[in-house]
Amino acid sequence: MFILDLKSRVPIYEQLKTRTLELIMAGVLSQDSQLPSVRSLARELGVNPNTIQKAYQDMEKEGIIYSVAGKGSFVNNIIGVKEKEKEAAQTNLKQILSQLKRCGTDKAQILSLVEEIFAEEEHL
Repeated sequence: MFILDLKSRVPIYEQLKTRTLELIMAGVLSQDSQLPSVRSLARELGVNPNTIQKAYQDMEKEGIIYSVAGKGSFVNNIIGVKEKEKEAAQTNLKQILSQLKRCGTDKAQILSLVEEIFAEEEHL
């Protein structure tokens, strides 16, 4: 479930956060699903437990997961998580669109790209 690239320049805790979000967005992890314990996930992935703990702490601060003392970590309100991800994606999209506009890409070209992306999604 949690697959990491140990050779990547992206820190392991960031990869774990990203992968957890992907699993939530895909519906693999549902609201209130329990995540593996820090120690068991560290053993499974062959990484330091402090790395897993950092990822879990960051995700808890961001509202992605919550902890229950003595019980473990669980997926938080999925609607809230998805809304935060949507807002972040929209912010990124606005920045990219502004960059394209500054580079001379006109509205018709941008709309064509959007149509292309949606057409690809329909074929999957």
